[in-house]
Amino acid sequence: MSNKHDSSRDHAISVDAISSERSESGDNVWTRRLVLFLRIMAVVSVAKGLYHWAQVTGFVGGEEDAFENQSLAWQASTIYFAVIELVAAVGLWLATPWGAVVWLITVVSMTVIELMFPAIYGGSLTIVAAEASMLTAYLVLAWMAARERPP
Repeated sequence: MSNKHDSSRDHAISVDAISSERSESGDNVWTRRLVLFLRIMAVVSVAKGLYHWAQVTGFVGGEEDAFENQSLAWQASTIYFAVIELVAAVGLWLATPWGAVVWLITVVSMTVIELMFPAIYGGSLTIVAAEASMLTAYLVLAWMAARERPP
């Protein structure tokens, strides 16, 4: 008899768990979208960081594009982005607050370098627009995710 009582109680607990998961999933739509966006940005940050390391190590570019043939400002910027992009990627993948902050620093840094120091990477407005759109998407998703949490 106690076996029958235990199984009905377990069934009731599992049904409650399923129904509460369904209600939570509808309530946290923007939070899940934000986390998905952060994970996508983590993959992008890994790619950007590895690209910068490829520039440092000479895996991309020709003889004239070699790291040691570049200006000191270009070398410093490339090493900075090679490190900070990978740090941001880890934090973004884990969806930590510090990850978002480090990522925001990388976005703002690249935008500032492209706009104010065009001699370093060429001053590409396409990169500035891409960084601005990623920043805008993050701010919108963060805003919507914050609105769905109770005060």
